Amino acid sequence: MVKLDAAALYDPGKQRVVNEDRAWSQIYMASEGEPVGLFVVCDGIGGHMGGDCASQWALETIKRELREIFCPFDPRGTKELSRSELDAAVRGSSSTRLSNVRKLERQVRRAVERANLVVYEYAQQRPEKANDSGTTITLALVSGERSVVANVGDSRTYLLRDGRLRQITQDHSLVANLVTSGQIKPEEVFTHPQRNLIYRSLGYKAELHVDTFVQAIQPGDYLLLCSDGLWEMVRDEQKMAQIILDSPSTEQACRSLVDAANEAGGEDNIGVVVVKIT
Repeated sequence: MVKLDAAALYDPGKQRVVNEDRAWSQIYMASEGEPVGLFVVCDGIGGHMGGDCASQWALETIKRELREIFCPFDPRGTKELSRSELDAAVRGSSSTRLSNVRKLERQVRRAVERANLVVYEYAQQRPEKANDSGTTITLALVSGERSVVANVGDSRTYLLRDGRLRQITQDHSLVANLVTSGQIKPEEVFTHPQRNLIYRSLGYKAELHVDTFVQAIQPGDYLLLCSDGLWEMVRDEQKMAQIILDSPSTEQACRSLVDAANEAGGEDNIGVVVVKIT
């Protein structure tokens, strides 16, 4: 049985006054069965406090939409995914595991779609306060030895295994597409004049496509969720991996990663979650 330990931290950086990033970590440890964890990073977009509002609305909506996963024995109403189903997702037959993981994927996708509508509708109703507001999001819902990862925009989720950091998500940005098509080299992402242009985010349209990924996890792994305020400043993935591995706790890992981003310039807000699997 795996165990989870995690911490979250968001910091304004050195060049911004308003912190539009949000980071969240929640773990449910039942007396029986596998632990469940929800980990989220949002990076707000938009002027006049719009991004600050959008990231907070999105985070609170995700927490509300997925809250039943953390109280599976609550007798009020029926639940989409019971504790037995969650356990079956990691211990049952291959067909049962696939079926229940797909349920988790749908649940996560609906939660993000709902968060998108909340941001979009509020911006439509209050244009003077929230015009042009939006937010990126990446989240990981961990149940036992499986994680469902989702993202919209260029906030990322990584898997750290055997000393190597690997990006699970795919950036929804112009420069990412240019790298994929071979028009620029990966290292040019950081200097391209349109490096901040993303083509998908929460809040701009009523309909949204959410990317989801299923990632198996095992003892010794880490998950790293972060906004571009971290990965654009600390460009060496091996350095990020080493910071996590050298830290005595997930809290210190988050602090050291934020410090590294600020030491590199701190040009943007920094949101980070570190999850340790044992």
